[in-house]
Amino acid sequence: MVGRFAEALGNGTFWAVGAVVATAAAGPAASTRAMGVMVGGVTLSSIVGVPLGTAAGQVAGWQGPFWALALLALAAAAVIARRLPADTGRADSSLRGELGTLKHPRLWLIYLAIALVQGGMMAFYSYVAPLLTERAHLTSAIVPLAMLGYGLGALVGTTFGGRRGDDRPYATLIPAAAGTAAVLAATTLRAPHSVIAVVLVVLLGATGMTTNPILVGEVVRTAGAGRALPMALATSAFQVGIAVGSWFGGLALTSALDLKGPSLAGLALALIALLPLGLLAASQRKAASARS
Repeated sequence: MVGRFAEALGNGTFWAVGAVVATAAAGPAASTRAMGVMVGGVTLSSIVGVPLGTAAGQVAGWQGPFWALALLALAAAAVIARRLPADTGRADSSLRGELGTLKHPRLWLIYLAIALVQGGMMAFYSYVAPLLTERAHLTSAIVPLAMLGYGLGALVGTTFGGRRGDDRPYATLIPAAAGTAAVLAATTLRAPHSVIAVVLVVLLGATGMTTNPILVGEVVRTAGAGRALPMALATSAFQVGIAVGSWFGGLALTSALDLKGPSLAGLALALIALLPLGLLAASQRKAASARS
């Protein structure tokens, strides 16, 4: 338990600071693309790392992959310490300065959208294995392949979102969130068909993960580049979405809804997410009209 807490602490710190470094290096105009690369790297590591770690654990025992990851983390820390320049051009990074950025109402709408979209995906994906085997009647051997498909879809989604999000953030965000809701609705209706169930899992990764780099890019544009606290809260919003979505999906699974519960719970969260996204898009159009 202590090890899990320490790992989570390091992971959260890495994402908060890493996102600041990546977006500051890319500049505000390319912040979404920078986050697309960063999130895409994590997605790719999951695609490759999960089966590779499983295979390594079978050969070297369960402790083997953890030792390998520890060594790789030390090597990465050495590269980062050597290659990243010292930060000498920061804006006011005092506690008062960081807290001042949180006065933007848009930031809190973005955090809400992050949590809702993430929760919508995780309400279903947290229980994807029993849903594929018990509802779609797939063999357990197919489940890892379906999860691999989800990861590949997520990689496509983060890449697409990163490339499109800087120029047309809400023209990409809202269709992606609506697409996530549509996939979850289709999952509720069509999941008993095995082939369609796998396709829908892949599509969920693509539509849902398209939003992530764009939403983080919107945090940067709203709070300003180099702001660690707003970025840390964005990371927290993702974690809140994962926790709430998994909990909500679990409640639905154990209710009278049974195996349809997680996808319906995810659908509800994804539809609610369209509200803050719509408000954000409207305020952006209003600001653009005022400037012009």
